[in-house]
Amino acid sequence: MSETYIVPLLCTRGVIIFPSQEMNIDVGRELSKKAVEYANLNNSYIFLTTQKELDVEVPKADDIYEIGTLCKIQRFRNKEAFYRIGFMSISRARIKRHLDIDCVPAVEVDTLDEYINDSIVLKSLLAKVVKEMEDLKPKANPQTNLELMRNIANGVGPGELCDYFAQAFLLDYKDKQKFLEETDINKRVELTLEYIRDLKIFNDIDTKIDNKVREHIEESQKEYYLREKMKVIKDQLSDGNSANDTDTLRNRVNDNPYPETVKKKLLSEIDKLEILPMAGGEYGVVRNYIDWVMDIPWYQRSKDNEDLNDARRILDEDHYGLKKVKERILEYLAVKQMTNSLKGPIICLVGPPGVGKTSLAKSVARALDRKFVKISLGGVRDEAEIRGHRRTYLGALPGRIIQGMKKAGTLNPVFLIDEIDKMASDFKGDPSSAMLEVLDPEQNALFSDNYIEESYNLSEVLFIATANYIGNIPPALKDRLEIINLSSYTELEKISIAKEHLIGKQMEQNGLRASQFKISDDALIYLIRHYTREAGVRQLERLIGSLCRKAVLEILANGKKRVNVSKKLINEWLGMTIYDYGLKEKKDQVGVVTGLAYTEFGGDVLAVEVNSFEGNGKLVVTGQLGDVMKESTQIALDYIKANATKYEINPEFFTKNDIHIHVPEGAVPKDGPSAGVTLTTAIISCITKRKVHCDLAMTGEVTLRGNVLPIGGLKEKSLAAHRSGITTILFPKNNVKDLEEVPQTVKESIKFIPVENIDEVLNYALVK
Repeated sequence: MSETYIVPLLCTRGVIIFPSQEMNIDVGRELSKKAVEYANLNNSYIFLTTQKELDVEVPKADDIYEIGTLCKIQRFRNKEAFYRIGFMSISRARIKRHLDIDCVPAVEVDTLDEYINDSIVLKSLLAKVVKEMEDLKPKANPQTNLELMRNIANGVGPGELCDYFAQAFLLDYKDKQKFLEETDINKRVELTLEYIRDLKIFNDIDTKIDNKVREHIEESQKEYYLREKMKVIKDQLSDGNSANDTDTLRNRVNDNPYPETVKKKLLSEIDKLEILPMAGGEYGVVRNYIDWVMDIPWYQRSKDNEDLNDARRILDEDHYGLKKVKERILEYLAVKQMTNSLKGPIICLVGPPGVGKTSLAKSVARALDRKFVKISLGGVRDEAEIRGHRRTYLGALPGRIIQGMKKAGTLNPVFLIDEIDKMASDFKGDPSSAMLEVLDPEQNALFSDNYIEESYNLSEVLFIATANYIGNIPPALKDRLEIINLSSYTELEKISIAKEHLIGKQMEQNGLRASQFKISDDALIYLIRHYTREAGVRQLERLIGSLCRKAVLEILANGKKRVNVSKKLINEWLGMTIYDYGLKEKKDQVGVVTGLAYTEFGGDVLAVEVNSFEGNGKLVVTGQLGDVMKESTQIALDYIKANATKYEINPEFFTKNDIHIHVPEGAVPKDGPSAGVTLTTAIISCITKRKVHCDLAMTGEVTLRGNVLPIGGLKEKSLAAHRSGITTILFPKNNVKDLEEVPQTVKESIKFIPVENIDEVLNYALVK
């Protein structure tokens, strides 16, 4: 008997549930969520019906079917983006009118009773259904077929049996709706019989296609069976488009000069693709692989710019100085012209941040007229990032090298590998070891990517790597690289770079014309000395950009036609000075010595302080010193103890006093093998109470015999001393040859004194 209910309304996209059936449905639309929440909270029924057109986002009353099913919620799971609801269908029902309950879409429905029109006819129809099902070929969904036969044998009601058939066999929601709307069980069985016969016709056609294909092929052509079958199916469907997707791919492979091994692999994958169903997951995997292999450059090359003078002009336009790097690139071009063949060199530009390593690589590409591509290895831990993932993994892709080659589109691009010193290793592998094959000229002609599975030629690529600190590059990898050091810029170089490149660039970016903005040389020097302390020019460029933006504001807000930047204006716009020019001590002091250090950010000055007081001979070291510097302090102290009488020191001093050595800026870790002379001088100055010259700095390691050992990074350390206002540098005599790399402007303002032993150091450093 029909009953009336007022219940929430849930509208689905093509999902239909029949009475006495259970189904899980994902609910994502806001109105649908509200309806489900209301029904679940109030333990009430809910009415499910589907919309007539699936692409309607907010269906109205006319957009949905009147007949649906009255359901009960059995399971409710919140999946954040959607709800997963388990429904149990109770009865067919028809909408009488649409309502609204507490802003929740609702309907008033009447349940629909099923009835048997003629029981004798129904028995005859059911017998026909059983016979037709037995005649169906097993391959027409054998599992569902078997389940349906089992339900018939168990005496399941005819109406429920038809509903099961509709849910199991029919894919189109409009066909399922026909079964749902039919309350006459006789007619519903007739409808079932009609669809079973349609399935039989489909199977008969499939059998005819099989026979026709077998007639068309000979015994020696069996491997083409599936392809021929596909063609016959297309003919039966009257599809006039004969050039299908696989034919297009096959023609592309045959028409292009791919290597033979690659061509053979592609054709094999295309044959596999042809027999796979488009809806299957493996189809997408195979198609993605084919696209990747075909899109990588296997034979495409760009022509190099062979005009050496033009290449030199481009490099000089883009960068100030950097003579060594420019000469190396021009040498590469010249040798390539002479020999007509040259494997790509592996250049590694090492220098502090902001000195132009990345932009220089772009200039090289422009000078050679090659494609430019860049990858960054900072923080890369997974070896698969370099070699790619195997195709067996879900979402597998080639490594970054192959991805970069695809982006370049040619076999001979300029390939920048940025931050090569910042790779890391963990349980996923060692990416630096994987880079060996990429950057070894003897191996990279046969580079192997796990995804591509075919050897790839990288020997024509001009690789340029960049690093801040050469010590962080693994030795095996460093052995494959041609190291070119880019040192810090001098003050004069920074002024030239700012005038030739930075100011013009920032004015253009901020919309300023030459007549509207000008910064004097004095103001530029003031900006460099008091607002920046860096090896490169990044901070300088940011400050110039800030001045340009403030100038634009002045012009637009206050109506100024021209802004001339002076020291006073810099103070007004950028605030008070950040750095004091010249970090050296203001006066001579006891136990305070200025040392020189080399860091990944360039050279720097390092103050060392020593104090002594009554105690029992302890040595205290503070300032976050590394193991090497701690050893240097012990060596310095032991040397002084062994030579106490030589320096007029009472040996009892070391047993009755404690010595405290401190390097300021304790939060910054410090280490390195060049602080020995600084520490020794500071300790002797403290014990003997002799002052140290404040305008003098020193570098070098000391041995237990008092000899001064050579150091590295003299140029960077000299530049740091120059920035700090130092006028004299003591350095190891064995480093005299390195003075050639020190800029002339630095050598003119600083006196360099080579020393062989600690006595010479003390002679120059201590005030007489």
